[in-house]
Amino acid sequence: MGGERAKDNGSRQRDPRAGESRTRILDAAETLFAGASYAAVSMRDIASRAGVGLGAANYHFGSKKELFKQVFLRRARDLNRERARLLAEAVEAALPSPVGLRMVLDALLRPAIRWSFDPGGRALFIQFLIRCQADPGSPLRALFHEDLDHLRRFLPALAQALPDLSEDDILWRLHFTLGALHYTITDLPRLDSLSNGSCDTSTFEPVLERIIDYAESGFRGKLSG
Repeated sequence: MGGERAKDNGSRQRDPRAGESRTRILDAAETLFAGASYAAVSMRDIASRAGVGLGAANYHFGSKKELFKQVFLRRARDLNRERARLLAEAVEAALPSPVGLRMVLDALLRPAIRWSFDPGGRALFIQFLIRCQADPGSPLRALFHEDLDHLRRFLPALAQALPDLSEDDILWRLHFTLGALHYTITDLPRLDSLSNGSCDTSTFEPVLERIIDYAESGFRGKLSG
């Protein structure tokens, strides 16, 4: 009987309908969390939008906080896999020389900037980040502090590209660069208003080149301390 139960559970886990249901719930949660505060969105709201019963949402995720975490991790893992791939390609292309700083920065910055220009779910994830960063009741801040290994992956390449900098100097400059990235992807339209439209923020590649230029100058510049 135990073997039959294990077989049944395995079949249920492989049931494509269960995977489709889980994806619908994640999509619905992402949409709702992108448009309202964490406290304002209930599991019942999410289940209703996904077209599933409340029991299905609880079965797959257990709690609203866990569902929120999985919404974040689903996209963040895709983003970080893309960063890792670009970084590995840049390092390999540079061999036997150290990888150049600009290529490291391209791997770090390109995916998130490109996502902010995409019309589909990836752009919705940026809206999700905007909403959650402005919401003091959102669990996002704790997740940001937990999800750091993908950034540590860049430290050896940055150290190779900048051998005269200490690790602390690299970390400070990485922190400032990420601040510029987050502000760019979450509030780029503000630059339109500030410049009265003279700064063209409508095209991905020019925006990417400008932020890489800025970050490269920051990494190469002199800091006191």
